[in-house]
Amino acid sequence: MSAPTHTRPHPATRAGAAGRLPWWALALPVLAFTALLALILNPSDAHAATGDPAITRLFEHVQQLMTR
Repeated sequence: MSAPTHTRPHPATRAGAAGRLPWWALALPVLAFTALLALILNPSDAHAATGDPAITRLFEHVQQLMTR
């Protein structure tokens, strides 16, 4: 039994201007990187979250039950 032979596909041609990325394909990642870098470099804007007392009491109760 012989295996079928496949012909090689033609090499890709250069698309020219149609193959270029739109402006936002570069601008959006740069903007996201800049925003994240600004958040990392300015930690004074980060505030500790205040927990709900009911949830805090629940976790304390669970912790006490686990240590017994």
